Amino acid sequence: MKKTLFLAISALALTTSCVDSLDDYNVDPKRAAVGTAPGTTFISNAQRNLVRTINSANTNLNPFRFYVQYWAATDYPTESRYDINTRNINGLYWNALYRDVIRDLREAKTTIQANADLTADVKANQLACAEVLEIYAWTTLVEIFGDIPYSQALDINKPLPSYDKQDVIYNDLITRLDAVIAQFKPNADLGDVNFDLINGGNVGLWIKFANSMKLRMALTIADVNNAKASTMAVATVGKVLASNTENIDLQFDGTFPNTNPLFEDLVRSGRRDFVGANVFVDRLKGTAGPVQGFVDPRLDDYFNTGVSSGVYAGGIPGSTNNKNTNSEPSEELRQQNLPGVVMSYAQVEFMLAEAAARGYAVGGTAESHYNAAITASILEWASYPSPDNTPADIVNAATEAQNYLAQPGVAYATAPGDFRQKIGYQKWLALYNQPTEAFKEWRRLDAPTLTRATRSISEIPRRFVYPIAEQNVNGTNYANAAASVGGDVVTTKLFWDVR
Repeated sequence: MKKTLFLAISALALTTSCVDSLDDYNVDPKRAAVGTAPGTTFISNAQRNLVRTINSANTNLNPFRFYVQYWAATDYPTESRYDINTRNINGLYWNALYRDVIRDLREAKTTIQANADLTADVKANQLACAEVLEIYAWTTLVEIFGDIPYSQALDINKPLPSYDKQDVIYNDLITRLDAVIAQFKPNADLGDVNFDLINGGNVGLWIKFANSMKLRMALTIADVNNAKASTMAVATVGKVLASNTENIDLQFDGTFPNTNPLFEDLVRSGRRDFVGANVFVDRLKGTAGPVQGFVDPRLDDYFNTGVSSGVYAGGIPGSTNNKNTNSEPSEELRQQNLPGVVMSYAQVEFMLAEAAARGYAVGGTAESHYNAAITASILEWASYPSPDNTPADIVNAATEAQNYLAQPGVAYATAPGDFRQKIGYQKWLALYNQPTEAFKEWRRLDAPTLTRATRSISEIPRRFVYPIAEQNVNGTNYANAAASVGGDVVTTKLFWDVR
C-alpha cells in the first residue's frame, strides 16, 4: 500500500524523465484506486503511523529520548552520540511523516470529498479531522528540520520540489488551523466513528485538540512574535483540553498492528538496549537538581530498579552501560495497551502556565496552571495499565502530588530560575513518554541545562539535518534550503529557537 513509485521517499523523485505528466507512471497495482476504499481508512492509518512515529523507541526512527537525556544506551551507543546519518534516521523520520501520514491524509481528503453518500456536515467533520492531523504532521516536520518541501510536496508533477521557508510554512499552518477550527460542525458527528483511533468520534474533543494545537503554536512563536502569540493564546481560552480524560492519545488494544511501539521495542524484540540516563534518574531520585532529598512520585512509573542491584541508577549518555545494574524502562512502558500520547492535559496546563507567565490573558495564574500540570502528570502515570498500578495508586497519587508541590524546589514561588526554568524543568520531567515534544520544548525553553553526551560527534542536536537522499536527488533545492536555514548542520537553530 506504500509503494507508489515517486512518493516512496516523500517529496523526492526517483526519476526525471522528460514527460508532460507523471500520472501514468505513478500507478501501484497493489494500491486501491482513489474512491474504492473509504477515506476514513486512510485517516486511521495516518493516525496510527503518526502516533507510532512520535512515540517510538526505535533508534532507527526516534532518538529523541537520547537527546533530552531520558535514556542512555547499553550495548550500542552510536545513536546516543548523535549519529543520525549512519542508519538514515533523519530519512526514515522524514519518510514516515511525508509518506505514511501526510500522503494518506491527502488521499483521505480526496476520497471523502468524492463520497456522495455523506451528509454535508459529516463530510465537513471528516475533512476537518484529516486537516488537523495534517497540520500536526507539518508542524512536526518544520520543528525537526526547518525549511522543507511544502507547497510543492507530494505533487507527482513536481518531482524535485522546492523548499518553503520554515516561518512562512508555520504562519500558513496557523491560518489553516484557524480555518479548520471554524469548519467543524459541533452538532454533527463523524459518521462511522470506528475509524477514529484517537478521539473515538468525539467532535467536541477534536475541536479542543485543534485549539490546544493553536495554543501550542502560539507559544512556539512567542519569542519571535509576541503580539501574535498573545492574540492566538487568548483566542483559545476555555476551548482546550481540560482533564486527563481528554488526553489526545491512541488507545492501543494489544493486538498487532495496534500494539504500542514501546512494547515492540522493549518486550517483543527481546532486546535490552536502553537504561535511564543518570541525569534524569538522579533528579527523579532527588539526589541532583533543584529538588533535593525528595523522590519524584513518578520514579517507579518511569523506571524499574536494576535487575542485579535492586536500586534506581542511571547510565552515562553516550557510553555503553550495564543493563543489569542500571534502571531499565518501567513496566508501564512495556504494556501492549499503553496509550500513545499526541497531546496531554498536563502538557496543555504547562502551556497555560507559560502563557500566564508571559502576561497573556488566559485566565488563572502561572502558579495555578503549573500546579495543575504537575498534578495531572502524576495522576496520569498512576492510571496507566501496569502490574504495579492499582486503583489505590490513583488515590494515593493525589496526595503524592500535593506533597511534591510542597517541596521548595518544586513550588512555583520558590523553584529556581525564571518562568522558563521553572516550567521548562517540570515540563521536561512530565514529557517523559512524549519524546518528540520533549525535544522541541527543551530547545525552545532551554531547560534544563544538559551537557553533550560523552564521545558525541556534535553538540546536542537542535534539528535533524536533511536526508542524504534529498542531497543526492534534489540537490539544487537542498542547497538553497541549507543556505536558508543557516547551514545544514545539527547545531543550527530554527526560526523560533532564538534564545
